[in-house]
Amino acid sequence: MAVMGRRRRLAVADLVAAAAFWVLIVVQVDLTVQLRRRHPMHEIVDGVNDNAGPYIGLVMAYPTEEMALLTSGLFLPNPDVSSVDLAGRTFNIGKIKGVDVIYVMTGEQTINAATAVQTLLDAFDIRGIVHYGIAGSTNNSLSYGDVSIMNYVALTASWKWKEFKSEEGPLPTLEFGDFNFPKKGENLLALVEFTPVQLFSTGKPMQEVFWLPVDSHWFSIAAQLQGLKLEQCLNETYCLPETPRVVYGLKGSSADVYLDNEAYRDFLFKQLNVSTVDEETAAVIMTCLTNAVPCIAFRGVSDMAGGKGRALSGSLSSLASANALIVAVAFMGLIPKEGSVYIQ
Repeated sequence: MAVMGRRRRLAVADLVAAAAFWVLIVVQVDLTVQLRRRHPMHEIVDGVNDNAGPYIGLVMAYPTEEMALLTSGLFLPNPDVSSVDLAGRTFNIGKIKGVDVIYVMTGEQTINAATAVQTLLDAFDIRGIVHYGIAGSTNNSLSYGDVSIMNYVALTASWKWKEFKSEEGPLPTLEFGDFNFPKKGENLLALVEFTPVQLFSTGKPMQEVFWLPVDSHWFSIAAQLQGLKLEQCLNETYCLPETPRVVYGLKGSSADVYLDNEAYRDFLFKQLNVSTVDEETAAVIMTCLTNAVPCIAFRGVSDMAGGKGRALSGSLSSLASANALIVAVAFMGLIPKEGSVYIQ
């Protein structure tokens, strides 16, 4: 009888704890709603969410990338509410080939990309994020105008700077002495070891990860884009010697660094098997993973990141942007309209 009584007390305690947990959740949600209602734009945002969607969030970082969208004529603004300004950015509402889209230019670098994507997810009814833009190539098999569909990306600006003559750790290290000129040797800068990032995600404990995966389901859908026809000409007078192509299943990296150095370029490819470098993709994917929102990225090659074989005709960023956009738009047409956010 004593054992049964103890079990009843434990059961009651469990019910009380569970009830308290759900009360706390309800209170937090209610407070969040109240805070949103205090925002001067909340009625307009609510109207955008009620009148259409769920939306695909289309994210780019540079003016050249946005210009590729605007000059394509593909984006049709919503006639009622065409844009909303939040967190210093303009969120543009409309359609692309019948797909409800909200696009935003994040600004350069990781912190801007993460801030813009989080604002987009917090304010609007978003079923997934499509990210496109330009990148440098660290893989000699990639050429100007090619578009990489990445399956993993790493934040290669996360380092542990180690002491002189310290031992190497589990992740790749960059030893500065290896790059002494004219010959290798010791260097007081010693070495840096790449480190994982802390990933906080919905419904899961914090994880330390190095490679951030794009959404596996969306990635499998994107396999259909191989062979997609891309633009070859920068203008009427200059065309690339070969037609650019869509390359599927490569790795990328992001860091708040514009890479224009052949030695470090080669190091990233040889040690990490990284094929493209940019400043935003890792932040976009990490923010989506945190919120359990599907995400995929398409990056067009605009430069060789300091490698040999520089372009013969000015900047190819506009062509690379246009080709990345072509792939992004084709992908959006393949996504089933049903279903919104799901946990990977």
